[in-house]
Amino acid sequence: MENTPEAYDALMVLSFGGPEGPDDVRPFLENVTRGRGIPPERLDDVAQHYLHFGGVSPINALNRAIIDAVRAEFDAHGIDLPIYFGNRNWHPMVEDTVAEMARDGVCNALVFATSAWGGYSGCRQYHEDLARAREAVGADAPALTKLRQFYDHPLAVSAAADAIAAARTELPDEVRDDARIIFTAHSVPVRADATDGPTDLGGHLYSRQITEACALVAAAAGVDEYDQVWQSRSGPPQVPWLEPDIVDHLDTLSDKGVGAVIVVPIGFVSDHLEVLWDLDTEARDRAAELGVVFARAATIGTDQRFVELVRGLVQEMTDGLAAQRLGTLPTLGVDADGHAVECCSLPS
Repeated sequence: MENTPEAYDALMVLSFGGPEGPDDVRPFLENVTRGRGIPPERLDDVAQHYLHFGGVSPINALNRAIIDAVRAEFDAHGIDLPIYFGNRNWHPMVEDTVAEMARDGVCNALVFATSAWGGYSGCRQYHEDLARAREAVGADAPALTKLRQFYDHPLAVSAAADAIAAARTELPDEVRDDARIIFTAHSVPVRADATDGPTDLGGHLYSRQITEACALVAAAAGVDEYDQVWQSRSGPPQVPWLEPDIVDHLDTLSDKGVGAVIVVPIGFVSDHLEVLWDLDTEARDRAAELGVVFARAATIGTDQRFVELVRGLVQEMTDGLAAQRLGTLPTLGVDADGHAVECCSLPS
């Protein structure tokens, strides 16, 4: 299909989803963990994290705010694409959104997934979500093209770097310049990470992208030394996940005499529950117990540059703009002409 403005007639913002009230919490968690053999008592524990915040995850509201901002950005730049919203695990479910798009006569839509990363849950599973939704809708379902990964987009990097600078100003003068920078992202099982991405590239796509993004943001922020850690692991304890965990790492830093930290949620677009609970609650509380001064950088989804990033990814497809990248890893999720393609395939 020719890559012209007329080739696409809608944009879907596709995300993870989250409960919007106490009664939603347990059904939502059952959706998230379906088929994974997670014991009920573990779901009960996680449910308490949501109930601590009234049973409401902020993720849907944050995504609606992003959609409103992108819609305004589109209007300001003459981009005539309606924007739809779908989720993997909670309402509005992606199947319902694709059905709505079909009823509205949408034929060929772009999809912006709120994950910057490759790997299974960050990329390939979104392809699976779209395929499942199209199958559920049937012959009238629109074509759906997922936009590329954007972990190394210059606008994402500059927004994250400025968030570090802003967080530094929150610290007392006496520790501000010596605060240790800690980048954190959602952990995944070690075995899953090893098989993420095309096998000819050696796997480890997700963790390598995280590593590269940390280096890019640190350089943009003028930071020479920093740590890269993980958070939010789940599943049975006998299954190895990427480490170190951020709370454990705070203990290590305290033992070394570090007195202040700036935590940078590099792996997250918005302040959803893994940020509010794992960082702003558990990690912050542990830092206080250790006497370590704690500041947390903002996520990039509230920055105007993020909205411009979304527009740019769309225009790579509609106007043939060149892909804006700073990284050295192979370009996955977009071909040499800037067209989004299937990626993160299961290893053969």
